[in-house]
Amino acid sequence: MADVYRWRLAPDGLATRRQLRALGLRPGGQDVVAELHRPRRRREPLVAYLYRIDRAKPVRPMTPARTAALAAAMLARRTCPTCRTDAGYCIPRSLGMCVTCHDNPAA
Repeated sequence: MADVYRWRLAPDGLATRRQLRALGLRPGGQDVVAELHRPRRRREPLVAYLYRIDRAKPVRPMTPARTAALAAAMLARRTCPTCRTDAGYCIPRSLGMCVTCHDNPAA
């Protein structure tokens, strides 16, 4: 079982995934070393998993293939299925089409 620390009381040398990413690192397959619990009123505490910074590995660099795949995925999220145009923003999943198509339905 991992050690459990209260909010803001974790020792130095441990970081969350987000903190590792800000340092240009990733967990690199290591197990969770500790948990950080942030208490909340009348609810379960928020939990953050902590990893050792000294065992973290550098973030893998973006390759041209990964960059192209990410660009294609973002284009698919911006393309309206109704009018087939690039809306310039990610299409809301709640609407399923661009705002213009939603506001002006075809009669």
